[in-house]
Formats: sequence, structure tokens, C-alpha cells
Amino acid sequence: MKKIIQSPARYIQGAGELKNLAGVMIQLGCGNGYVLADGFSAKTLSDQLSRSFLEQGARYRLETLEGECCFPEIDRHCGLFRESKCDCVIGVGGGKALDTAKAVSHYTHAPMIAVPTAASMDGPCSAIAVIYSPEGQFDRYLHLRTNPVAVVADTSIIAKAPARMLSAGMGDALSTCYEAEACHRSNGITDAGGCSTNAALALARLCRETLFRDGVQALMAVECGEVTPALENVVEANLYLSGVGFESGGLAAAHALANGLTHLPALRKAMHGEVVAFCTIAQMVLENRPMEELRQVLKFCRSIHLPVTLQELGAGECSREDLALAAEASLGKNSYMHHMPFPVTAQEALGALLLADRLGQEFSAAQK
Repeated sequence: MKKIIQSPARYIQGAGELKNLAGVMIQLGCGNGYVLADGFSAKTLSDQLSRSFLEQGARYRLETLEGECCFPEIDRHCGLFRESKCDCVIGVGGGKALDTAKAVSHYTHAPMIAVPTAASMDGPCSAIAVIYSPEGQFDRYLHLRTNPVAVVADTSIIAKAPARMLSAGMGDALSTCYEAEACHRSNGITDAGGCSTNAALALARLCRETLFRDGVQALMAVECGEVTPALENVVEANLYLSGVGFESGGLAAAHALANGLTHLPALRKAMHGEVVAFCTIAQMVLENRPMEELRQVLKFCRSIHLPVTLQELGAGECSREDLALAAEASLGKNSYMHHMPFPVTAQEALGALLLADRLGQEFSAAQK
């Protein structure tokens, strides 16, 4: 079976890098950027964007995301992009804005630059857009023809984002190693289209090592709004190591279970990485990982304020029947659950969620 690793053509990270955005676009052979930003980024970064393009003598059109990354919104921006005569799509903001920009790039055959304003998830580097319904339910993964041509991560902006967003990004990144190891054992086909490479697995393991070493200090840096070496390391782990690690290393039960849990209205306020972190514990239960490893992950999650129980996720009042439906939803035809090195039934998936919750409760009680 062939092995594939893929990544963005360029990954640029550092404090103040937003000022060089127009220059990056020009280096890629484009001269007119369609900037698709979420409402907050459009408001707070408009002056910096304007200066960047003005200094380079380049043009841009700024449009905002309205609601979810869903097909009606993607279609709307495709129409605006074609009308604008722009030659490059630039996504600025959180995951929904970046994924919408990726989808517009995909359907209009234009190159795309990702500018994450928080390190809250590992999608910016990938050739995948997560599509939701207009109401916010997970719909599908849209597999794109190519990764972004560039990712520009300005750590001075990321340092000012809410600390919860960095914590959620670490939750998403935490799963990368455990899922890549499962996929490696099963020879599952990754989102890159082949079996995982040793390089992707090494990146996934370096991601986990970085989080365990620098995660707490990085979160403290964001709480103070400052850029530190620990924050730089964790931003790279959340965005690049996890991004390439998951796409070319493979996803498994943690993301499958997280996608199933999106069907529970009670979890709508939980961030993706928060749900994935809890579901990483559930995957470890399925794998019968040693208690020492489980305690290490629980301790890490606690140290960076990630939820380790269903109650903390907002699903404490969900019935067993509700959770059973979510477990069943995690096992669809194209589910990442099939990348586990053994078959998983709906009953086993439910049991893993319930036991992960029990482990989280007992660990939290013991820490008081």
C-alpha cells in the first residue's frame, strides 16, 4: 500500500507576521486577495490588513462569514469571489472562517492562504474543510484538491485570543498521537489518501511531547497576552505538528466519537478540541491503555482546564439513550472508527464514553 504525506507549501509563524501577508500573496503570484474573515477578525484586524496590502500596492476585498461553515454560506462566498475578480482566497479567523475559505478555494480553483487568529484547532494546514448544517450539526468532511499554499500564523495575535481557545487547540492536538498510532497499527487510509508514513507518526509524537512539556506555560502566556518560547512551541504543535500529523498520520476513534457527540444539542457550546480531548480518553479506554497513561492524560487535561467529564462538557443531563445515539452516530460508513486496529461496536463505543466519564469524575474527586 502506498504511503503519502502532505502539508501546506509554506508555513510561516512569528510575532507580527500579519504585516507581511500581502507580500506572501504576491510571492505566490497573486495580486488581488479575497479576504474571508469572521466578524471579530474583520473588525479588529481591518487596519492591519489594510496597511499590509497598501504597503505592497496590492488589492483586496474583505467579506465576513455569516453563521456556520455550511453549503449555503460557501455558495454565497463563491458568488462574491467570482464577482470580485480576485485571484486568491485568504481565510482570516477561526476554524469556521478558514474552512469556508478553503471550500471557496476548492470550488473556484483559486489558491488559498490560511491566517489563523487562534491556535484553537489543527485544521489550518490541512486539505480538509469541516462542513456543518446551517444549524451547527456536523455534516461531512470536504476533501480538497490541495492544502493551503501558505499558512501565516501571527503569534502576537494568537497570544491575545481567549485562553480557552488555546486550551481547546491543545485538546485537538492531544488526540493526534493516539489516533496516528492506532491508524499506523491498522494500516488505515489517512486523509492524505494512503497509509501513514514514519515521518507523520514522528510529528504526531513530537506534538504530544511538546504539549506535555510546554502546554501549561503556553496557556499562562496567553492568559497574560504575551508571546513566549513556550507559546511559540505550542502554536506550532497545535497548527503544524497536529495538522500534518492528523492528515497524514490518520484519525481514529477520538474524532469519530467527537463527531457522534455533535448530535447532542447539549454539547453545542463545547469547543471541538474540548470534545476531542474527552474522546481521546474514551479511545484510550477502547484500547485498554495502562492506567498510568490514562492518568497522565487526565492530569494534563486538568492542568490546562480541559473538561474530563460529560458534566463539564455540558452533557451531564444527557440520558444513556442520548449517549447511545451519539455512539451509534460515530460508526457510520465513512467513520474514522474503522481506522481502529480492531472492530468497535456501538455498545463498546457507548461503554468507552461512560467509562471515560467515570475516570474523569474519580480523577477530579481525587485532586480536591
